[in-house]
Amino acid sequence: MPNTNPESLMKEFTPYVAEEGEEYMNENQLAHFKSILLNWKQGLMEEVDRTVHHLKEEAVNYADPNDRASQEEEFSLELRARDRERKLVKKISQTIERINEDDYGFCDECGIEIGIRRLEARPTATLCIDCKTLAEIKEKQIGG
Repeated sequence: MPNTNPESLMKEFTPYVAEEGEEYMNENQLAHFKSILLNWKQGLMEEVDRTVHHLKEEAVNYADPNDRASQEEEFSLELRARDRERKLVKKISQTIERINEDDYGFCDECGIEIGIRRLEARPTATLCIDCKTLAEIKEKQIGG
């Protein structure tokens, strides 16, 4: 069965080493993150292709209702995973657009730097760790 963890499709990369006094989100840093995002997107698209191939190859009309139900459940899980990945591909594309518009790496809420290490861990992040933590606390309070 194909991989269902979108983050594991992010290919290995060399962590960015900033030089002392280097401006945040300069050309080199933006290129670094664009490369990470493009590779991640490519990995997700390849996974979609593998899923389509797998579904075509494995589609068998089993006579036994239990076998048929098992196969349908497996296909359903794969399709749900691909749907999550489709949404992630859209988010990656939006993030690449932010890089192209020179609007990447700063918190949408407070405007401070998100940070290179946080962005390497989650390249689509739009909030700094403090604002993300506050948002999660508010969500828990509202959600019960």
